[in-house]
Amino acid sequence: MTTEPMKEAAEQAAAENEISPLAAELEAVRAELAQLREDSLRDRADLENQRKRLERERDSARKFANERLLADLLPVIDSLEAGLGAAGDNADALREGVELTLRQLLKVGADNGLVEVNPADQPFNPDHHQAMSMVDSPDHAPGHVVQVYQKGWLLNDRLLRPALVVVSRTE
Repeated sequence: MTTEPMKEAAEQAAAENEISPLAAELEAVRAELAQLREDSLRDRADLENQRKRLERERDSARKFANERLLADLLPVIDSLEAGLGAAGDNADALREGVELTLRQLLKVGADNGLVEVNPADQPFNPDHHQAMSMVDSPDHAPGHVVQVYQKGWLLNDRLLRPALVVVSRTE
């Protein structure tokens, strides 16, 4: 009977020796899993912070996209105000001031990619012109612009507003 408890103790010690490495490996796997979860949470938080930062930057860019253009227009506003203040009853001075201000405004527009479309006596171009009517005109070639109601505008080669025109009829 004494051999039996010894045998059990030996078997128990052998079993514990087998379990001990498995328990250590299990603990290592658990620690690695905890580290991976922590890394995943950190990466998710970083991505969320980056998304929020990009959204703020996009909103700011949209909000201040016209800042340069509007800053360039401030002297034009100043010129209009000064011209109206100085003109009084003098129509010639008022006209001169308005013409000067228009030149300033057109320069600011051109500096920012704005180009006038004034197609008088040119062939009708449906990409840049909108025909309001057609007329018989012996002075103009068929399909040419006879009259411009309203000039069109391009912004960096993209149509901003078509020119409103009257076109001569084709024969």
